[in-house]
Amino acid sequence: MNPNLALLQPYPFEKLAQLKKGITPPVDKSSIMLSIGEPAHTTPQFIKDVLIENLNSISNYPTTKGIPALRETIAMWLENRFECKIDAETQVLPVNGTREALFSFAQCVIDSSKNPLVLMPNPFYQIYEGAALLAGAEPYFLNATEDTNYLPDFCSVPAEIWARCQLLYICSPANPSGRVMNAADFETVLNLAEKYDFVIASDECYSELYDDEANPPVGLLQVAAKMGNVNFKRCVVFHSLSKRSNCAGLRSGFVAGDADILKNYFAYRTYHGCAMSLPTQYASIAAWQDETHVIENRRLYREKFAAVVDILKDVCDIQKPPASFYIWLKTSMSDLDFTQQLFAQENVTVLAGRFLSREFNGINPAENHVRIALVAPLAECIEAAKRIKNFLTQ
Repeated sequence: MNPNLALLQPYPFEKLAQLKKGITPPVDKSSIMLSIGEPAHTTPQFIKDVLIENLNSISNYPTTKGIPALRETIAMWLENRFECKIDAETQVLPVNGTREALFSFAQCVIDSSKNPLVLMPNPFYQIYEGAALLAGAEPYFLNATEDTNYLPDFCSVPAEIWARCQLLYICSPANPSGRVMNAADFETVLNLAEKYDFVIASDECYSELYDDEANPPVGLLQVAAKMGNVNFKRCVVFHSLSKRSNCAGLRSGFVAGDADILKNYFAYRTYHGCAMSLPTQYASIAAWQDETHVIENRRLYREKFAAVVDILKDVCDIQKPPASFYIWLKTSMSDLDFTQQLFAQENVTVLAGRFLSREFNGINPAENHVRIALVAPLAECIEAAKRIKNFLTQ
């Protein structure tokens, strides 16, 4: 067996299950799950209709590169959304959700013979760490604390660390905080990548869930193009329909950016066996071509944030994030105790912050925080907020 498998930690939800084990919540209170970032809004009917209409194509092998119409639609969406010119032939690849792509990408780009580091935010999406370890690299964590506005402080990283960096994962809007990198943050990262010659993997799967309709989050390719890096050297972005279009089960996303990197990643993927089914490709085209359902999606999340924050603002320090569907709540007690006792007393499940982070440089930046995913229906989110308020006041 691959010895690096022994380095993997249990997934956050395995740890959560152990934390809840043996506890019987109140039987008179229904279970409300706010721990998993799984969208619960209805998948738009037109996407399902296109999927069904193209079921006959399931008899055909799909190609790893995807049909031209899908890549062209993605390129057009990127150009409209991020104001950058994309070559659909060389700079776009469809993937079966960003999770598999974020993992496999590291297996492709890391040269394990050169003592590599993979840098990533802390807390983080656990796929980044697992991808680094199984690629034979060492994870290096960038603590995102309240003092840094819950975003990594790239300028504090020593030069000798950047010199060993082969891959940097960034996530904006961030999971779990919902904080957004600004153009200056991206410029900093791009300048560092040019100076130290590493690849940037920008996880932007929450980019379409933002609060201010007039100010959508900027993206890596957008800033690179404005800096004159029109070929997106060392830049790859990851996007998904899971959150944007409530299609988590469709397993549809894409990677885009540096054509040279994607040429090699495409070669890797032809052996990886990960071609997207044709019905999924046709449904994805329909989803990427429509913005009306995405605007409505944002409205629904905005409504939930407003209701929950209004209920809890008098009993805790709660802030609506600029993007994502998470509340990154600072707790006055241990995040483990908060999560366990809230479940025991109110039958509401949230995720302890430390399950999403590692202790690094003497601190765990997610301690005394919990992640609350506002994915349940509005009524359930309101009920959960009332129970959390009751829990906090007691």
